[in-house]
Amino acid sequence: MLMIYLRTAWRRIRRDRFYSVVNIAGLALGLSVCILIVLFAVDEWGYDKYNEKADRIFRLVTDLRLSGGSFHSISVPSPMGKTLVKEYPAVESAVRIRRVRGDVLVKVGTTSFIESGAVLADSTLFDIFSLPFIAGNPHRALGSPNSVVLSAGEAVRFFGTTDVLGKILRTDDDTTVYMVTGVMKDMPRLSHFHLTLIKSLHTSWDTTRGRQSWTNPFAATYVLTRAGTTSQDIDRMLSSFVDRYVQPELMHMQHTSAAEMARHGDYFHYYSTPLTEIHLHSNLENEFEVNGQERNVYIFLVIAGLILLVAFVNFINLSTARGATKAREVGVRKVIGASRKQLIRQFLTESFVSSCLALVLAMGIAMVLLPWFNRLSGKNVPLSFFWSPWTLPCLLIMAVFVGLASGGYPAFFLSGFQPIRVLQGRLATGLRNGWLRTCLLVFQFGVTIMLIIATLVIYSQLFYVRHRQLGYTREQVLTIKNTRFLGNKEQLFAEEVRKLPGVIDGTVSRNLPNAVSPPRGFFKDATGAVTSVVLMGDWRVDADFIPTLQMKMVEGRNFSPLMSTDSDAVLINETAARVVGLVHPLGKMIYTGPNPVTAFPIIGVVRDFNSGSLREPVEPIVFSLSREGGMVSIRLRSNDIPALMANIRREYETFTGGTGEPFVYSFLDDDFNRLYQADERNSHLLTTFSLFAILIACIGLLGLVTYAAQRRTKEIGIRKVLGARMAHVILLLSQDFGNAILLAIVIACPVAYWVSQLWLRQFAFRTSLHWWIFAVAPLVAAGLTLVVVGAKASRVWLVNPAESLRAE
Repeated sequence: MLMIYLRTAWRRIRRDRFYSVVNIAGLALGLSVCILIVLFAVDEWGYDKYNEKADRIFRLVTDLRLSGGSFHSISVPSPMGKTLVKEYPAVESAVRIRRVRGDVLVKVGTTSFIESGAVLADSTLFDIFSLPFIAGNPHRALGSPNSVVLSAGEAVRFFGTTDVLGKILRTDDDTTVYMVTGVMKDMPRLSHFHLTLIKSLHTSWDTTRGRQSWTNPFAATYVLTRAGTTSQDIDRMLSSFVDRYVQPELMHMQHTSAAEMARHGDYFHYYSTPLTEIHLHSNLENEFEVNGQERNVYIFLVIAGLILLVAFVNFINLSTARGATKAREVGVRKVIGASRKQLIRQFLTESFVSSCLALVLAMGIAMVLLPWFNRLSGKNVPLSFFWSPWTLPCLLIMAVFVGLASGGYPAFFLSGFQPIRVLQGRLATGLRNGWLRTCLLVFQFGVTIMLIIATLVIYSQLFYVRHRQLGYTREQVLTIKNTRFLGNKEQLFAEEVRKLPGVIDGTVSRNLPNAVSPPRGFFKDATGAVTSVVLMGDWRVDADFIPTLQMKMVEGRNFSPLMSTDSDAVLINETAARVVGLVHPLGKMIYTGPNPVTAFPIIGVVRDFNSGSLREPVEPIVFSLSREGGMVSIRLRSNDIPALMANIRREYETFTGGTGEPFVYSFLDDDFNRLYQADERNSHLLTTFSLFAILIACIGLLGLVTYAAQRRTKEIGIRKVLGARMAHVILLLSQDFGNAILLAIVIACPVAYWVSQLWLRQFAFRTSLHWWIFAVAPLVAAGLTLVVVGAKASRVWLVNPAESLRAE
């Protein structure tokens, strides 16, 4: 019986080629989008699961609030991990990983390299994480000072081979010598950090720098627990540390208790995050890399579901619209004894065959589009995902689901026809008689309109970001990085560069507005009490910083190299003045400390500017005068940028003495745009998905319009004979879809407005939802409908009325 059903289904697919192609193509496109997005989601959920002990590893987090300012960081006090291991049997091991600020200059013989992935770590690193070694002993590799472990890729980059045990390299100051004690395999792609050069974080290093404080966030700390230990268990352990260790230190250093802090709304809290949740649930200070957002994963999964539903709607709409075509077949079969169950099986078989064909085609489309999808999404999903052990079972389940979901209603609908009504010709036909079909059309057009609106809103926000006045000028600013390698020649280099033709100004600084700096505690008064602490950015700049970036002073003056007292003075921005509570800040003091408390007079107030992403509000900033920074920023004005860059490079090589230090640079506007790479990728993805939804909707619409035109061939022929024009025919065929589009607009626009408002709330500075956004989307949907209807109507119009009115 099954073979009879399959042969019948195949004959029907071959006989109704046009409608079969429309159904299968619509389903295939919807399924291909769904497959790609599911691969994206699986990839995002797979981070850090390569670790054999992943379910037992947790990262500790600092949650600090002082005087209204907050600090959420992956860095915790240095003794915290070891204390957990010592006092709680549930914690087996701990490791501290401290990222080296900025890039590291690595010298191997006379060759220099810039290393951006350098960290310091305890020797327990390899006991906790699954990082296989190519050479060396992982248990002893970081056990002694000045030892270093390299990844295989860095070993080859530095030495040309992975056989490097015992070899020597120097870093930064050219005097610290490190011995290579281990080479590990390159870390997997799906990791929230990628360590390439790991220096030993030896105990003596901690002691000499006084890093044992319980109130000083020092390094990222991971703990390995016994099986069954939960994040809540660790959080309870950490909560006891505040009373036992943090509070005594507060009383000793600042004569303040945790209870006193609580009365002012301040606190020290610590909690833990499971390792496998870091990538999608953690975006804190000092993250090793930019993490993803689970919200975006679910948004794309919802979009995939909506696009797949649009494809289902096409199938159901066309199947039920063509019900009258199959009605006589159903009537005859029932008269000769076919049961309703047999008819349902037959129609479900047809649907299942169509869905299998669509699924095979969708797999082919997804494989072809995967490289392009990887570039668009910034992922690197391998083609091998399609051949993993779970792929075939999932595809079979999907085929069954698609067959039942898309063919279930048509099967029950068509099998329910009454033979006598069918054979008497009293069965209702056409598009306007199906209320369900109208609802499905409304859903289809509604999803398309919402996706178009969402795309326009994202592009509108990105346009706002690119063109917003930030409080500084980022165009034509070249930043030369790692200039701290020049030592005391840094300022001299900047002065020589300023003399070059095409250079307007230049500055040496530690900070730039393309990133939010880690906050530092400043005191409102000379007491040095923790209750008077305000967390603000601590920017080290020279006297040329403000004019080079074309910032504005609203009060007072800028630093002056002619005034020696400016070395003990500071500038603040407007937000800092408000946070500290200074209405007239000039001449007032701001303090650091507490041991000792040092006062700094405020000599000027800088107009607020945006640092970092526009998602965040303007941060309070204190500017201190410094002649050393680590970056030289140069404002250019030249029609020949390449020639000017060559001159700057020659100056740099002159100051480095030909020792081979790499010349690393970027432009400030490019650095700013990189802050929104994720949003750019999401906008491109959403645009692509919207186009897929529009294409699928148009394919289904084409099928429905074609069917409607066929059902009205004689009516159109009569109207043509009576003098009707093509516009009348287009209007006639459009009536069946006009009401559905209007209702879809009424429903989709408010929903899209609400969702857009939710998305925009993540930005502290955001665009307005302009009226034209909600006008363009409905016009696009209506315009596409008219194009499809017009194209089909023109073909019907060209048919000779004599042919269309001829009987049988």
